[in-house]
Amino acid sequence: MTWKTIRLELARTADHPNGSSAHAYVFRVPLNDDGFIEPEALKQAEKRPVVRRFWPGEADQSGVVIASPKGWVFSYKVGDDDDESIFRLKDHPLKVGEYLTITETDGSELPFRVISCHE
Repeated sequence: MTWKTIRLELARTADHPNGSSAHAYVFRVPLNDDGFIEPEALKQAEKRPVVRRFWPGEADQSGVVIASPKGWVFSYKVGDDDDESIFRLKDHPLKVGEYLTITETDGSELPFRVISCHE
């Protein structure tokens, strides 16, 4: 298990046909050799699994990566009103080139691509 820093960038959408590097998340989580989050290591290090959200025209947000009844989420404040769910992350490895879907707080689902993953 190794703690890795992952960068996600918005993949191709109707509004961004070439994707967007300006719409991004950078987060740090413990991964096993296959690229999956190690849940026990994450639970034991409450303040270490951090996330930053970068969005044009909005202030950057800082939060944590947590397990919730919805699965893995990015959470920026106590409570689940601001949580952004990461669709089926437990089934997807965090490796360069992989895609993830994040459900924003307004309910919109956006595709993101893993751009980098390093120690």
